[in-house]
Amino acid sequence: MCGRYASSRSPEDLAEEFEVLDPRLERAIAPSWNVAPTDEVYAVMERVPRGRDDEPAGEPVRQLRALRWGLVPSWAKDASVGSRMINARMETVAEKPSFRRAFAARRCILPADGYFEWYETRQRTANGKLRKQPFFITTGDGSSLAMAGLYEIWRDPSKPEDAADRFRWTCTVLTTEATDDLGRIHDRMPLLVESERRHEWLDPGTPAGDLPGLLRLLRPAQQTGLTAYPVSTAVGNVANNGPELVEPIPLDDTGPDDEPDEPDGQGTLL
Repeated sequence: MCGRYASSRSPEDLAEEFEVLDPRLERAIAPSWNVAPTDEVYAVMERVPRGRDDEPAGEPVRQLRALRWGLVPSWAKDASVGSRMINARMETVAEKPSFRRAFAARRCILPADGYFEWYETRQRTANGKLRKQPFFITTGDGSSLAMAGLYEIWRDPSKPEDAADRFRWTCTVLTTEATDDLGRIHDRMPLLVESERRHEWLDPGTPAGDLPGLLRLLRPAQQTGLTAYPVSTAVGNVANNGPELVEPIPLDDTGPDDEPDEPDGQGTLL
């Protein structure tokens, strides 16, 4: 699965890289090398402009928005379910009630510098548990990962009709089974959208009923020439943040003894 990732690029850089025509941001999100569930993240999507009486007017336009990571279905009674819906399995996404509506018309891309996974080593911690070593998985050329995602718009019933924040925009990352090299680190991995297939994936008019066709638009992370290397266990603590978290380290140099071996706080990876 994907439960932590890094996102340090500016909205201007992302808008250029992903050919965004209509940025919809009130402010920039601070760079993060330890993005965790429920954090605010950037999402690229295509939405049809609305005209008079909120009717569709024109062709879909590519936007950059800030969403909360952890999808809240439109029918949810409260937003707390989002912390458990950070990933959606591609094998069942078209059927699961939590994701099928978003899969039909609200597909997005979640840009990332790379993502983290934890590998269970044969070493043991002081309390006897097997040590879990974090790896950072990223591109070799410095470009962004275009993680396939879904988004939803949830109406907060506790907010009045005229409240500016009555709608919450949330998202999830699509994952698939991991095999080969990356499968030795974790059995799930994100699906990525290559540049020439982005419009078709993002276009709300692309039929979700053609599941094989949509699957052909996505590539498992391992098939895109990614590289994985060990990093400090400090990334397991959501309080830690900074570019040092994505710096490679020798496998026997796992960081301070008082740092957790696996994620704590918001979300669980394994």
